[in-house]
Amino acid sequence: MLLKKITFFISALLSINLSYASYPPLPEPVSNNAVAFVKTEHGDYLVSMMGLGAGRDYKDIHNKVWALKIGENSWQQKTSVPSSLPLKGRLASIAVGIKQHVYLFGGYTVAADHTEISSPDNFKYDVVQDNYIKLAAMPVPVDDAVALVHQERYIYLVSGWHNDGNVNLVQVYDTQTDSWRQASPFLGKPVFGHAGAISVNKMVVCDGVAVVPEANKRRGFAAESACYIGTITDDIYKIDWRTLPHPTGTARYRMAATHVGDTLYFAGGSDNPYNYNGIGYDGQPSKADNQVWIFNLDTMKWNISSTKAATMDHRGLINDKDQLLIIGGMGKNQQVLNTVTQIKLSDLE
Repeated sequence: MLLKKITFFISALLSINLSYASYPPLPEPVSNNAVAFVKTEHGDYLVSMMGLGAGRDYKDIHNKVWALKIGENSWQQKTSVPSSLPLKGRLASIAVGIKQHVYLFGGYTVAADHTEISSPDNFKYDVVQDNYIKLAAMPVPVDDAVALVHQERYIYLVSGWHNDGNVNLVQVYDTQTDSWRQASPFLGKPVFGHAGAISVNKMVVCDGVAVVPEANKRRGFAAESACYIGTITDDIYKIDWRTLPHPTGTARYRMAATHVGDTLYFAGGSDNPYNYNGIGYDGQPSKADNQVWIFNLDTMKWNISSTKAATMDHRGLINDKDQLLIIGGMGKNQQVLNTVTQIKLSDLE
């Protein structure tokens, strides 16, 4: 009997340790990277695509791809993301995982003269076969948008930046027909760098950066403190948008967001909107935040929690079992990270 108890105790400890096993670091620091989680017949994978390297300069923008098979001790470099543009690296792309495929959308390139171009390229990526299939062109190419999956078929791209300004569009990609349609436009101000999550047919989108017109100088940018809830109706292209109370009253830029059941999580980000190098549009270095905003769709109420690590410059949040994962990003003093930040759900209760 004693031996059985000891065996059970050891097994329980091993189970706990495996559940919260640390993830190996990325091969290189990377921020503003598109991330996804996919389930395949050969195992589950974390995928990081493109982004910004440690130097935080336009020369550090790349199209590299790394994949980690859950349970293995190192990331593997994969085939780089193709591009129809002369510059191959992209920032502010967005990715989602549906079954065994990663769907990758948009992003922008940065030239030596700081010219930025929104990329029209979208791909379906198979991490096991390591190949790309080009998707139908987005009607209006956007970067710094939100991508939300409905019914494991439809991908909603909400707002974002297109070359010269923000758009209020909700562009819906049908993964079965490789086609696009417009849905009900976003109710709030058009923004970029916002965050959103969806559970079943209810999506919540918060914050971002809006364009501020000026009389005698070039346009400016300002944080937009606002949250909205959109309910997808029986017609998947009709969204009933409503306003939501903001959890803090202070906007955050480039948070990471996802859902676990009927609970939505918004983690990290910065309260000072910034250029891709982490320096604010106001000229001040932006600071990463450690807050986690938690929205319960059943009670329609917010809760505020926090983590030990403050991070920003995210394009997605991964839900893996009983924890949330942030892949890369920026930390203290805008340092580009090579870490996988783990947030235990039990620590947020």
